Amino acid sequence: MTHTEEVLEILSHGKLELKGQFVLGSNYSFLAAVDHKGRKLKAVYKPQKGGMPLYDFPSDSLAAREVAAYVLSEALGWDFVPPTVIRKRAPFGAGSLQEFIPHNPEDTYFSFDEAARDRLRPLALFDLIINNADRKGSHILRDRKGNFKLIDHGLCFHTDPKLRTVIWDFSGQAIPEALISNASRLLDMLVESGPLYSDLTQLLRVEEIQALIRRVRDLVETPVFPLPDPERRPFPWPLV
Repeated sequence: MTHTEEVLEILSHGKLELKGQFVLGSNYSFLAAVDHKGRKLKAVYKPQKGGMPLYDFPSDSLAAREVAAYVLSEALGWDFVPPTVIRKRAPFGAGSLQEFIPHNPEDTYFSFDEAARDRLRPLALFDLIINNADRKGSHILRDRKGNFKLIDHGLCFHTDPKLRTVIWDFSGQAIPEALISNASRLLDMLVESGPLYSDLTQLLRVEEIQALIRRVRDLVETPVFPLPDPERRPFPWPLV
């Protein structure tokens, strides 16, 4: 069993005990301890019913979008999103449960030096693919090894263009060929007869999956990081 498989097993089947609530943010989220057969880890629990109602995203859909972002990150082979599952039975009802990544909360996009920001191209492309409407600076973590990790993906996969992000560093630049190669492989995996498409149908609406496919195809055909849309608000709020 790989480390990721072990983490997914603990998240899926472990005993969940809430340790505290994260007070920042619009939606309810909790720090939890998860114990499965003596194997323990910390996790972030976001109850489905704890999401603030939104006019543009379906009610009670944010937890599934968190999991869909993890599934896409794994399919791309980028390991950006910590292991995330849906727990149907949890203290405040069904919701997402994601491995907690120890990090320095003051280390955000806005504190990164030039060298660190230059490494953000794959992250920017990931947000284009999932149509992230809320990439705040604090949603980009660095783990203890210095690897980037991405969190908070409840507002993703809308059928309409919704990109709101702090990462506009590469606007107008060509997307590197290696990253487009990853996107091309993802496009091949998104065939309706494939297991990835089937997995996503459990998490997203069919029209959202079709919009995802169109976004990936457009990026492969026109591999350029876009400019901010002057007709839309391109930044999240708050920025951090």
